[in-house]
Amino acid sequence: MIAAIPFPPLSPELFSISIGSFEFALRWYALAYIVGILLGWQLATAAVRRARLWLDEQPPMTPEQVEQLMTWVILGIILGGRLGFVLFYQPVYYLANPAEIPMIWHGGMSFHGGLLGVIVAVLAFCVKNRIPLMPAGDMIALAVPPGLLLGRLANFVNAELWGRPTDLPWGVIFPGEAAQACGQAAGELCARHPSQLYEAGLEGLLLGGLLIWLAFARGALKRPGMVAGTFFAGYGLARFLVEFVRQPDAQFVSPGNPLGLAWHVGGYGLTMGQMLSLPMILIGVGLLVYARRRA
Repeated sequence: MIAAIPFPPLSPELFSISIGSFEFALRWYALAYIVGILLGWQLATAAVRRARLWLDEQPPMTPEQVEQLMTWVILGIILGGRLGFVLFYQPVYYLANPAEIPMIWHGGMSFHGGLLGVIVAVLAFCVKNRIPLMPAGDMIALAVPPGLLLGRLANFVNAELWGRPTDLPWGVIFPGEAAQACGQAAGELCARHPSQLYEAGLEGLLLGGLLIWLAFARGALKRPGMVAGTFFAGYGLARFLVEFVRQPDAQFVSPGNPLGLAWHVGGYGLTMGQMLSLPMILIGVGLLVYARRRA
């Protein structure tokens, strides 16, 4: 048998309480959303409190407006993330079962959909309050990586969104029949890439650290569009690369398409995650060019 790491004894639930016939459970995934939003809020507030970081020493919002914006952002994350999952990944199933679309407690959230939801929410808030869009976008981009880091760690705890089979020594033996369905002979265990941890490191730690350094140490917020451009390009590139080792959603996998490519010609193509990441990379590069030319 190849060297591999057994999945640790982790439960998706932090704790549960039974009240009569009802059971309330706090899951790590929900806690990751809550703590990620709180950390992002604090990071955005810390940035707007430092007027010297911004062009002409004019932060785009007051700390009170950042607090008000959080309600809009939370709605954007939930509605956009759910609708993105429905439209991008399982449209046929939910078209046949529309009553299940609001059932977010059954799982199924898309980062790209959540991002679109946040963009719409921020646009609406800024237009309503006459706030400059580009600096506000930089502030939001700075606040996103903590949530990405915690969300991907929660994916690992939930033993979901794992990677493709691997014989590398850090491959993880995830539990469950689906994770162990590698086509291997009976009695052998399947080790997979811990792609959730790859994404946590790239999208959360590396990208988040880079944005904080640019904003607080390199004066990037004085160049509207630079922080947002770095986020879009950085996330898109990280996700595009991780998709090579991430197991695609089951609905894209078939006997003639074992790699689960959403678009392919002659066996070569792109996964759905890669197709959604390419526009992010292009938008990010465009924002960086814009910020550089304005500077």
